[in-house]
Amino acid sequence: MIGSCVPLRQLVLKVHSRCDLACDHCYVYEHADQSWSSRPKQISAETISWTALRLAEHAKTHQLASVQVILHGGEPLLAGPHRLRAICEELATALRGVCDLDLRIHTNAVRLNPRHLDVFAEFDVRVGISLDGDRAANDRHRVFAGGRSSYDQVLDAIALLNEVRYRRLYAGILCTIDVRNDPIAVYDALAELRPPRIDFLLPHSTWNSPPPRPSHTTATPYADWLLAVHDRWSAQGHPMPVRIFDSILSTLSGGPSLTEAMGLESADVVVVETDGTYEQADSLKTAYEGGPVTGMDVFRHTLDEVACHPGLRARQLGLAGLCDSCRACPVVRSCGGGLFAHRYRDETGFDNPSVFCADLMQLIHSIDARTGASGNRAIQGFDALADGTDDGTAARILTEARRGVTQVLLSDLGEELRNGTDRLWDASWEMFEELWTRDRDLLEPLLSHPYTRTWVMRCLDRTASPDHLASLVAAASLASGARVEVPVRNGFVHLPGAGRLGVPAVEGTVTVTVDHLRGPHWEPLRRVRDQGLDVALDDLDPHRDCFGAPVLSRLDDEETERWRLGILGSWELIRKALPAVADSMEAGVRVITPLAAPADSRLTPGGGFGALGVGFSHDPVRLAVDLVHGFRIGILDALLDVCDLYEEADVHTGALLSDTYARAATDALRPKPVDSRRTREQWEELSAAASLTALGQRFVAGIGHSL
Repeated sequence: MIGSCVPLRQLVLKVHSRCDLACDHCYVYEHADQSWSSRPKQISAETISWTALRLAEHAKTHQLASVQVILHGGEPLLAGPHRLRAICEELATALRGVCDLDLRIHTNAVRLNPRHLDVFAEFDVRVGISLDGDRAANDRHRVFAGGRSSYDQVLDAIALLNEVRYRRLYAGILCTIDVRNDPIAVYDALAELRPPRIDFLLPHSTWNSPPPRPSHTTATPYADWLLAVHDRWSAQGHPMPVRIFDSILSTLSGGPSLTEAMGLESADVVVVETDGTYEQADSLKTAYEGGPVTGMDVFRHTLDEVACHPGLRARQLGLAGLCDSCRACPVVRSCGGGLFAHRYRDETGFDNPSVFCADLMQLIHSIDARTGASGNRAIQGFDALADGTDDGTAARILTEARRGVTQVLLSDLGEELRNGTDRLWDASWEMFEELWTRDRDLLEPLLSHPYTRTWVMRCLDRTASPDHLASLVAAASLASGARVEVPVRNGFVHLPGAGRLGVPAVEGTVTVTVDHLRGPHWEPLRRVRDQGLDVALDDLDPHRDCFGAPVLSRLDDEETERWRLGILGSWELIRKALPAVADSMEAGVRVITPLAAPADSRLTPGGGFGALGVGFSHDPVRLAVDLVHGFRIGILDALLDVCDLYEEADVHTGALLSDTYARAATDALRPKPVDSRRTREQWEELSAAASLTALGQRFVAGIGHSL
């Protein structure tokens, strides 16, 4: 960020300003702003070159890891395959060596054919398609100028995208809601087309031009329509992501918004029209003539200048940019005031709630009631976690929330790596998506495995290989009879959570089946079991080295037995001194990793509370203290995924909170007055910390109850 301007990571590039359909709900041609009529039909080569230059210099200035460019219109396919290839080549060349380029195209698809798709395959351009549901719903609006249906041509195009050779290019379907359409028929028709994602969009409207509300419906017809779809989608086990639902579930659980239309995240998108002018989001065309205008263009202005335009900055103010009623609303962190354009009224500009306010509130409250996805659910048992009285219920809920965050991170990684340059990643990701659609239960161990998150974070930081996804997918799917190509590392194939397979004299990759796990070269993880305790003694996972101390390599049988007996003895002490903590640990801990030395207490375990790294001690008290300490630090780390306890910049308070929370439990294992006095002093200092949020104060008070 330069000054107070947010870098622009998404650019919508208008490659053609005309369209071959006559959709009567189109925001480009049917709303207040009619500037399209004065612009060139096609973008020029000069404009493309300047746009690529501006984007590359902006990415370099801000050290952006990736930028997204969406080829748009009008109808971008009217530019033709040859022109589209030249545009892709220009952008790819300009950004090569600067940052990753995520190319997309959004199209009505009536002209989509193999010539287009071969170009898109060459540059890994992912294709999003506009389709409003079944034939009756789609033909209500999406027709040719003479009224002829576009439906069959769009279905033919989607059938092409579903072919094996093009499937990786299929980004999803965008559907504009019309509450006169049957929501179940619309959803079922879209789901049958196997989209990787569905986007349901509220029709662009303002307070001056409000959305249609049929007289026979309730006061919230758009919420009712979406809830009918949500219930069908949920009953089917969420067969594909639906952006509006996933965004609500994410924000209710304390996570990020996944759509510009909701949430408080800063907008970071700019539009380049066919004449090279920069504009704000296209949705502003619905507000008033000139609504998206910036007065800047690619020939004379940098993207940094555009990023600091007052109109863009107004969409980056988060909570502070909303009207008074929105700021006081209990669902504001999920709703975010709705889409910026939907707030417009002539008299007050954008200082209003969304014209869909009642619908959004009803939708968010209803999804929360149906799923229990709110922050209150994600941190259910919050007080029990704080004071150490959790019986395992809160730990299980926190495990689920942690899995959801890992899923979001993995999705982010998937978006970053969809560039066709890593064959093994592409094959593994395709298999992951297929499992997600067909049998999501198989993926639960993958997403819940403590070191999956460690690997994902390292991949996002460019310090780990994405090939590990193949190992994770194999571990999840071999038992179902799958054959999976996996990477070989130092003579072994690693199957996280299960073990490793020796493959001597093999390099690169090898295809494995479940039969390999029955052979002499298979080394399973050993487990420690006793009463409620069942954990893996993980001395194999390639991403277990996340505790600030060296990990031990494969233990021999004698060492394994020593560790097993040591853990059992320490666990018995925990059960006696801290029975509720033992229950919570038995619900949450899945892995114990042997270390060559004690874990660095200043670091948060990479596996969270699901994985504990400890050095061996013959003193069962010392080992018990280390286990509980690691668990409590991990619990706090997982809580911070879903709620804010203190201001992130206050490093001292963060470290003090971690140490005090861990010591509040471990003092019971080493009952010395000096230890208890020190913990009490730390707690008193922590209680006075100015950076604690209201939730943080509550959590700290809960710690005090246990002292």
